[in-house]
Amino acid sequence: MTTAQAAVELAGVAITFVLADGSRYEAVSPCSLAVAPGEFVAIVGPTGCGKSTLLNAAAGLLKPSAGTVAVLGRALQGLNADAGYLFQQDALMPWKTAQDNVAIGLEVAGMARAEALDRATAMLARVGLKSFAARYPHQLSGGQRKRVGLAQILVREPRILLMDEPFGPLDAQTRLIMGDLLLSLWQTDRKAVMFVTHDLDEAISLADRVVVMSAGPAARIIGDFAIDIPRPRDMTELKLLPRFHELHARIWTALREEVRKTYQFAEAG
Repeated sequence: MTTAQAAVELAGVAITFVLADGSRYEAVSPCSLAVAPGEFVAIVGPTGCGKSTLLNAAAGLLKPSAGTVAVLGRALQGLNADAGYLFQQDALMPWKTAQDNVAIGLEVAGMARAEALDRATAMLARVGLKSFAARYPHQLSGGQRKRVGLAQILVREPRILLMDEPFGPLDAQTRLIMGDLLLSLWQTDRKAVMFVTHDLDEAISLADRVVVMSAGPAARIIGDFAIDIPRPRDMTELKLLPRFHELHARIWTALREEVRKTYQFAEAG
């Protein structure tokens, strides 16, 4: 895939950090990854392998030590204004209602408050929270707060979604519900998605492709698997499909040894 065709393209991107003692730590060795417009790509790998680091490079939060990042055919300079970023932890302001939390990004961008509130209300309805618009974050469940966070980024109509373990803190049942909600919303307008997760089941259920990263340091991409399960999908029924288990076995074969290496590295100190 060429840069002009990709929503996000990482070309030979490497990330090295300078530690407090002056030594250098190569978190990610040169990696190349292209995500097409409308494509859902999940990135899996062992703990500490650099999945979130690559995502931060795509967001413009980290400048690569080597290589380039391009967004919609243009070299990325500074923050990625075409992307919405959903973190693992909530980014809700506790003193604002759900409606105000969703509207704030539009207001900061210059939209009149009345219009911003109307759009926030419509987006909360899309994520199933229309009747919760006046509640504060502490009055919402973990799943409901995640819905507000999703509404926060979608209301600005980004062309790209960057998602870093967004459902990680949730219980298993709520994760399934949130996965189905995400698929339903994504199916409507097919944004490009980079989705980082430790959960291989989740990656296969959501994505068009699953990219596997090696253990760190100097992590790299070691696998790229097409997920040919037809859409639309139901997260609660996918595990009944033989093809789901075939794909899981193939990807886990690539991932298993890397997970083992991570634990061996940690034990060695």
